[in-house]
Amino acid sequence: MDFPHFPSFASLRVLLFCFCVMTLFPEFVVSITRHYTFNVEYLNVTRLCHTRNILSVNGKFPGPRLVAREGDRVVVKVVNHVSNNVTIHWHGIRQMTTGWADGPAYVTQCPIQTNQSYTYNFTIVGQRGTLLWHAHISWLRATIYGPIIILPKQNESYPFEKPHKEIPILFGEWFNVDPEAVISQALQTGGGPNVSDAYTINGLPGPLYNCSSKDTYTLKVKPGKTYLLRLINAALNEELFFSIANHTLTVVEADAKYTKPFDTDTLLIAPGQTTNVFLKTKPYFPNATFQMAARPYFTGRGTFDNSTTAGTLIYKQHSNVKNLTLLKPTLPPINATSFVANFTAKFRSLASAKFPVKVPQKVDRKFFFTVGLGTNPCPKNTTCQGPSNNTKFAASVNNISFALPSSVSIMQAYYSSQANGVFKTDFPATPLNPFNYTGTPPNNTMVTNDTKLVVLKFNTSVELVLQDTSILGAESHPLHLHGYDFFVVGQGFGNYDPNNDPARFNLIDPVERNTAGVPAGGWIAIRFFADNPGVWFMHCHLDLHTSWGLRMAWLVLDGPEPNQKLQPPPSDLPKC
Repeated sequence: MDFPHFPSFASLRVLLFCFCVMTLFPEFVVSITRHYTFNVEYLNVTRLCHTRNILSVNGKFPGPRLVAREGDRVVVKVVNHVSNNVTIHWHGIRQMTTGWADGPAYVTQCPIQTNQSYTYNFTIVGQRGTLLWHAHISWLRATIYGPIIILPKQNESYPFEKPHKEIPILFGEWFNVDPEAVISQALQTGGGPNVSDAYTINGLPGPLYNCSSKDTYTLKVKPGKTYLLRLINAALNEELFFSIANHTLTVVEADAKYTKPFDTDTLLIAPGQTTNVFLKTKPYFPNATFQMAARPYFTGRGTFDNSTTAGTLIYKQHSNVKNLTLLKPTLPPINATSFVANFTAKFRSLASAKFPVKVPQKVDRKFFFTVGLGTNPCPKNTTCQGPSNNTKFAASVNNISFALPSSVSIMQAYYSSQANGVFKTDFPATPLNPFNYTGTPPNNTMVTNDTKLVVLKFNTSVELVLQDTSILGAESHPLHLHGYDFFVVGQGFGNYDPNNDPARFNLIDPVERNTAGVPAGGWIAIRFFADNPGVWFMHCHLDLHTSWGLRMAWLVLDGPEPNQKLQPPPSDLPKC
């Protein structure tokens, strides 16, 4: 007679131990590995009566959602089925010691070539909320982008009420022609590029454009409910105002960090930024529909797409929407810099016992970087269309227009100790030729072109002041730092005053972001601990300015502990 198989006493002890660990320490067992495959492929899309063969991921535009929980490992195999070289950047993901998975072309990796693949492998540490993924080579992110949704750990809740529903809202920019042709022509002529033809909400331009009324995003809601809108600005070159008619929005999170809640009728969101907001619907069925609209904030001198994308908020009971009044929001003027300054100043970290902020109180190294436009000379025997006689537009940090290598990535050169001829390590901590940054610009606006990095010892506490300049016009610059969240401890207009401005720094509950706007004609001060080894790109997230050279990189050295060292490169890291 067969008896049922009972586990041995020893294995029962193991089972009992595992049960106790799961009960007492659930965080040890809830993190999982999530596998995704991203096929970069062509997709025919028609907008504004123009059909284009765009680049997409998995045949979707915008691309698919990447969903994970805080603490999860994420493995994404990216397969390139198109003729363009491609990379994907997981914008805002800290990439602790996994810089090889960060994605900026020629900074942390060579791009993925046609019919090749690369697997991005990273763990989400200390982040929850909304981020985005997008291509990070040339202007391919115009159509290759999508949301990253990071849920709290299992059995953990939001620090606010649970919403009835969560809805990603992605803003984008649509070009009737190939954006690669647009930037290629601009870099060749040295002039400003042709602007986009529309802005989009979840890929749809809306009814305010010709031949577009059918391509309108509709958000259907129920009365008396709270919706969490995950707002993402994936536009190439414009910061955007956003508002929903007759509805107040409550900001609760920015760049995957919880904030102190505050109400607003209108938001500003820069490319690369994300903002989670509560939308509380009216307790009754209103006899109206409500337009949601986004249009640019612009302070520069050049041309820009001065148009408005719109969607519609509809309360579900209404069957015949056409008979209802459409209410429209009032958005600020295009150049409403004072509104922008007041709005950004409202962001504060939650700074609770559960979600503390660790602002560097003492600073090991201070940096002062100017950011803005400039010029390059026109090549001999050619005619250029830059801002003055035979010049080309350029952009720089501390007057250095950053040149990317083309035969190797910077981090590969660093890791293999072959930096010679690839990059230098003497990026200036302050401008080499100081001037009245927001006053009358200097006569000589020429930049230098080079590949220089700042080297930081592990865990250095850093203070960086980013100062806009008036060269070729004061302009807002949303600066993005890869591999880090930083604290915005101060901001102001005019020239930064190192003697008086630090006294007003907020070192208690400053907002923590990965992308922050340097005000037009002003400055911001940020602080962070350099606790993530690797090479980390920092650039303006207006892609035109990035293309012109408003970019640089930080090299953070390994720390002494095993978990403080850059991991070895994966075996499938693409070759140039």
